[in-house]
Amino acid sequence: MRVAIDARGVNWYKGTGIGTYTDNILSQLLNIDQENYYHIYWSGDDYERLNTPNSKIIMTSKKHHRFFQQNYIPSNLSKEKIDVYHIPQNGIGLSENITCKKVITVHDLIPYIMPETVGRGYLLKFLKEVPNIIENTDAIITVSNWSKRDILKFFPIEEDKVFVTPLATDMKYRPLDKEWCRYMIEKKMNIKKPFILYIGGFSPRKNVRSLIMAFSKVYPNLNKDYVLVITGSLRDEGNSLKELCSNLQISSQVVFTGFVEEDMLPILYNGAELFVYPSYYEGFGLPPLEAMSCGTPVITSNVSSIPEVVGDAGILIDPYDTTNLMEALVTTLSDEKLKEHLSQAGLNRAAQYSWKRTAAETLEVYKKIIEMVT
Repeated sequence: MRVAIDARGVNWYKGTGIGTYTDNILSQLLNIDQENYYHIYWSGDDYERLNTPNSKIIMTSKKHHRFFQQNYIPSNLSKEKIDVYHIPQNGIGLSENITCKKVITVHDLIPYIMPETVGRGYLLKFLKEVPNIIENTDAIITVSNWSKRDILKFFPIEEDKVFVTPLATDMKYRPLDKEWCRYMIEKKMNIKKPFILYIGGFSPRKNVRSLIMAFSKVYPNLNKDYVLVITGSLRDEGNSLKELCSNLQISSQVVFTGFVEEDMLPILYNGAELFVYPSYYEGFGLPPLEAMSCGTPVITSNVSSIPEVVGDAGILIDPYDTTNLMEALVTTLSDEKLKEHLSQAGLNRAAQYSWKRTAAETLEVYKKIIEMVT
């Protein structure tokens, strides 16, 4: 089998879910499969690690990406006699001129479900292109059963055309010595108090505002002098959250770290007393799984795909009910046995997910696509 993968997103979307997914799927496919050939369209640096006896790197230009998508790639796929072409970034960039079997990964349908939380440029591009892409593809990979139901709800396609391959966490998300982590956090970020952690961006869909509101009401009554640590580049929405903290007179209790280097994230997860993720909607929801992989207790939402990922290894709350979140914060932080239980349950749950497994399931999808009669 000759497989081509559009891996340009590894560098284009570095640090995002799509970039992480594309990088890990590709790396693990090359690791587990020496039998099939991989034709990799790439943009940017850091490609040497993907050079294997059964792979070939094709360099493309980001500046001329439309030419590559519409002209070069279709012609090259035909010339190289590719059997399956995989576009991991929601199918964006899939040309109608491609004649081999085509598979796309649709991570979520947030532009359909919560369009008000998506930037206008991406929203218009997604709504305009994705219906044609889905009609023009042979199979769809998605990351949760919830996302599969959303796809089938919005698009008139056969159920057996949609395959679920769950995501996983990077190997760096694992239990570390907590005292060392707290020392590093104090040294690098000047955070000296025990803390509750949020990682995951500032889109209104993430519901960070409710977390701040809940924390503002309960922190005086908690069993320790906790601070709330919120990571990420501030920009407009982040600055409005900072202003909210000022209005609530809790600025001294909330730390906005700004951008955090990726290598620091496992240290933050491990150093936290609790990780909270009250998102309204996720196609998968990787941050709670990252926290569980580090053995950190998790409070997260009981909606969309999140319960499917977390199972009974976290405290699930109604993200639309701030009182519910307040109660969960107080209950969890005041009960050491509950925290220990959640820590172990999270580690056990997270162990069920791996990129190797995701890649193996993706390889099976490729094989099934080859067998499909169109």
